[in-house]
Amino acid sequence: MTVFITMLRGINVSGQKKIKMNELRKLYESLDFEQVRTYIQSGNVIFNTNLSDLSEIVKMIEKQIVLKLGYNVTAVIRTREELSDIVKKNPYFDKDLSKVHVTFLSENQIKYSEEEILKAKDEMEEFQIVDKEIYLFLPNGSGRTKLTNNFFERKMGVKATTRNWNTTTKLLDISKSP
Repeated sequence: MTVFITMLRGINVSGQKKIKMNELRKLYESLDFEQVRTYIQSGNVIFNTNLSDLSEIVKMIEKQIVLKLGYNVTAVIRTREELSDIVKKNPYFDKDLSKVHVTFLSENQIKYSEEEILKAKDEMEEFQIVDKEIYLFLPNGSGRTKLTNNFFERKMGVKATTRNWNTTTKLLDISKSP
């Protein structure tokens, strides 16, 4: 059985798309996923399944959320092994980790202009794109940056969701426990 981590984009943010975590857990269990666990109220779900087709799993989750809860949401998914690699590849371990974020892309970036990202970012902000992730060092906080999910979705043509470093590592820790 493979352990997966789903990160839903845009739920329970500023009163939008409110979903209780026990409802979300039950929804995942209705898909025959096992050992379903959630972390905080922002749509992080860890589960086990024998299914292996990531795109099929994403479609199942997104469809059930529409059918049972009435929300169109983006589900970005990684395996425990992928998340472990993401944590290991963090280029900002030497920085203040409370200022580090990871933007998870739904697929490899189709297109992007590094020049456009450089123009949009604050002079103190840093970013590195590695595979399907964008590591961000945001010394002024995530609330002030122009490097948002919407920005990356427009510039790269893929769906995106961002988690702070603490949440990213906590999801990995939870995925390792039964």
